[in-house]
Amino acid sequence: MLLVTAVIFVAALPFLYTVGNAQTGWVHHLFQLYLVGVLFTYFSAFWLRSGQTLAMKTWRIRLVNPSGDAVTLKQAALRFVLALTGLLLAGAGFWWALFDRDRQFFHDRIIGTRLVREPRKT
Repeated sequence: MLLVTAVIFVAALPFLYTVGNAQTGWVHHLFQLYLVGVLFTYFSAFWLRSGQTLAMKTWRIRLVNPSGDAVTLKQAALRFVLALTGLLLAGAGFWWALFDRDRQFFHDRIIGTRLVREPRKT
């Protein structure tokens, strides 16, 4: 979460420097859309390239499609949108994993992606 906060902060600087006040009106909505785009780029780039964000590498977790391969852009986009929606609904998409028999998040269950544990490197 701290890394995502840093990504948002760094991405916000050039926007706010260029535009100035982004607290009201259409500029505020444009700023929010810009930040969502930055987050989508961050997550999808890592998921498409290696299946792991930096935090996922630390925890040795990889995102894969049903055949065990890297996810497609469509799967990454759907996962991002559904995860964001689940987060906005009081985290319902994430609470789902507590009751799911395979401990999958709601968005992973719907799309068919899954998180797998990477073996420890020796």
